[in-house]
Amino acid sequence: MTETTSNQMWGGRFAAGPDAIMEAINASIGFDQRMAAQDIAGSRAHAAMLAATGVISDSDAEAIGKGLLTVLSEIEAGTFAFSTALEDIHMNVEARLKEIIGEPAGRLHTGRSRNDQVATDFKLWVRDQFDAAETGLIALIKALLGQAEAGADWVMPGFTHLQTAQPVTWGHHMMAYVEMFGRDLSRVRDARARMNECPLGAAALAGTSFPIDRQMTARALGFDRPAANSLDAVSDRDFALEFLSVASICAMHLSRFAEELVIWSSAQFRFVALSDRFSTGSSIMPQKKNPDAAELIRAKVGRIYGANTALMMVMKGLPLAYSKDMQEDKEQVFDAADNWMLALAAMEGMVRDMTANRDSLAAAAGSGFSTATDLADWLVRVLGLPFREAHHVTGSLVALAESKNCDLPELALSDMHSVHKEITQDVFEVLGVDNSVRSRTSYGGTAPDQVRAQIARWKDAL
Repeated sequence: MTETTSNQMWGGRFAAGPDAIMEAINASIGFDQRMAAQDIAGSRAHAAMLAATGVISDSDAEAIGKGLLTVLSEIEAGTFAFSTALEDIHMNVEARLKEIIGEPAGRLHTGRSRNDQVATDFKLWVRDQFDAAETGLIALIKALLGQAEAGADWVMPGFTHLQTAQPVTWGHHMMAYVEMFGRDLSRVRDARARMNECPLGAAALAGTSFPIDRQMTARALGFDRPAANSLDAVSDRDFALEFLSVASICAMHLSRFAEELVIWSSAQFRFVALSDRFSTGSSIMPQKKNPDAAELIRAKVGRIYGANTALMMVMKGLPLAYSKDMQEDKEQVFDAADNWMLALAAMEGMVRDMTANRDSLAAAAGSGFSTATDLADWLVRVLGLPFREAHHVTGSLVALAESKNCDLPELALSDMHSVHKEITQDVFEVLGVDNSVRSRTSYGGTAPDQVRAQIARWKDAL
């Protein structure tokens, strides 16, 4: 960096530029150039407002607006020469603007600071990512609804502790993830609404003496209102932390589902077949079809959690208002956003393409004494046993079936009488898995009619 360049950036306070190490640690252009479009949008709105309030002339504002569009076209075309010596995206854009339009470029920074400028750019960028996440989540939910609708009455085992618990329907299991990702969608929308306040015009920390119109710039950039406190406006990174928090919870949900897909697609389960588009082979074992996309989604959560923790650590000890530590906010968010969007898209593709194996699901649904609870309920409902006694009787019948190496429906009535003499032939009506799932008609239950009702509710909501 030359002394001349240093003085252009920082004015007369510094006689000499920083050495190479300082330049390297201080520069952010290597990553914050991703905010170029947001930076230019903010500057165009600011220039238009400065002209509207009489701070700069209309001709200067017009030159600035056109010049910024030229800069944006160069960046989008890949012909823009980014300079580490100019530190960040803001100074890179402003320096190129001066080369294009000359003196009017120097008036652009009136009434603002890089502190409120970067806060505005970053908010705009994060807001765009929230919008992308909303689109991705809606697509995933629709893919899950398609699977649920196709298999609303297909029986499968429900698990607790990854042990067979009770029969459920495939549609019910898919709808469980619709609810999970629906909460993620709600969090995305909630966080986006809360962050939608504009920092522009807060200047360095105290506002400005120029007669600026912050309502105008807020409206121009799609914000609901200007941020109400200039100190808070430049030091706030809650919006980035909320983005990472929402991303972390959603990534956890994606990881849980990915884990199930890994298990379900194994030769031991054969519940689902994943498409070739989201699987890979083995370099040595020709029979293998590996669920690599699911495994990579499962791993993404570590990077996203890490970004959340890292930014928390950056922010936890900072006094108001702006500190250079806050330059470390963006790389974490950029990486998390990239990986979250990729994971959402990959999961949506896998769900849309996967094929459930109805026969394997049904065979597994009837194993592991999955209708034991139905038997206990029958003993309570028909014979009037207290539930604790019914639980004990059922446990004894399960033990008897285990000793005979059969399942509960395969026990003879005489076998059941050896445990409880009042059991009748009618008990076998509740021991089938199809009867079991149809009986779970409570709101939110696994009965096919309940599943279809929830599908309809979600279709209306979307």
